[in-house]
Amino acid sequence: MKDNPLLRLQTFGQSIWLDFIRRGMLASGELQQMIEQDGLRGVTSNPSIFDKAIAGSHDYDDAIEALSHKGEKAEEVYEGLAVEDVQHAADLFRPIYDRSDGRDGFVSLEVNPRLAYDSYGTVAEARRLWAKLNRPNVLIKVPATFAGLPAVRRLIAEGINVNVTLLFDLGRYREVAQAYLSGLETRLTRGQALDRVASVASFFLSRIDTLVDPMLERIVSHGGPHAQTAKALIGQSAIASAKIAYQICRETFGGERFQKLAANGAQTQRLLWASTSTKNPAYSDVKYVEPLIGPETVNTLPLETLTAYRDHGDPAPRLTENVQEYRRVFARLPEVGIDVDAVMQQLEEEGVRKFVEPFDHLLAALEDRCMVGAGSHW
Repeated sequence: MKDNPLLRLQTFGQSIWLDFIRRGMLASGELQQMIEQDGLRGVTSNPSIFDKAIAGSHDYDDAIEALSHKGEKAEEVYEGLAVEDVQHAADLFRPIYDRSDGRDGFVSLEVNPRLAYDSYGTVAEARRLWAKLNRPNVLIKVPATFAGLPAVRRLIAEGINVNVTLLFDLGRYREVAQAYLSGLETRLTRGQALDRVASVASFFLSRIDTLVDPMLERIVSHGGPHAQTAKALIGQSAIASAKIAYQICRETFGGERFQKLAANGAQTQRLLWASTSTKNPAYSDVKYVEPLIGPETVNTLPLETLTAYRDHGDPAPRLTENVQEYRRVFARLPEVGIDVDAVMQQLEEEGVRKFVEPFDHLLAALEDRCMVGAGSHW
């Protein structure tokens, strides 16, 4: 195990979280084994993950039947199942949370994705889930939409841990970091503790290349003066975004404003690399892991990527390498005719839809199963 690349990542200050949860792996001891053998330090979930876990397995059949007999509706059943799984996982990670003084060992649960553009609804739902989970080492996931920013400020001010998710745009990331600082400052003026308030900012990476690369390929196929430049940019946008975000993070949390908060116990809002499975088969299956290893970061890996990295990962601190070169990637995208702002807005809108759709699918599946369960015999 000492040669496990996943364990070696910790020596460079990066935490590996699993981007998956399912009741069977909690009950079987599989997750506990990954904590012990792979150094796993957290779990993230989202509506798509729960759709695959609940609607795509029989792990939850007995629980669904029991809840349906109580007369609970589909959304109540989903929430009950998700809360139980997150609580169970959080209990497994609690020793890591305690040993790290509240810096690691977190499990995330997302607010209803239909609330992505509703600040007040997001705050209300996050408060309710936080109270229901009743664990210090959980993070409530809030989308990084414009409406999500005031929700982040409010929740941090109330001492509710937040995973700011669906981040694509660098400008929006600056606003997210400022929202986190504002929330901490509000707590400080109230005389409230800062040391156990945690947050991560989750950049979705592979989706950036998935959208931008075909645009670049079309420019290449049409020929013309920008073809060679566009060809050189293929597969570079997501890594460029992450490396520049890390520079923004260091600038923000190395500045005087945060230092005052840190002197009162505040911890940095870590960057989390999400959407790290490789969608393009032409790329390495660890493309969104190897270049992004650095201190005070998290990489949340789906099972297949985690397995691949365990097998052939090569950890080294590469996050600050070639930053100027990657800055030029973003500078050159507009030169070849790509509107970066429009791309990021499209990614955000698609990201919200990609959570709403599986959430609706899951609720429909649960509605059907609840009707059968409430009838008599499955």
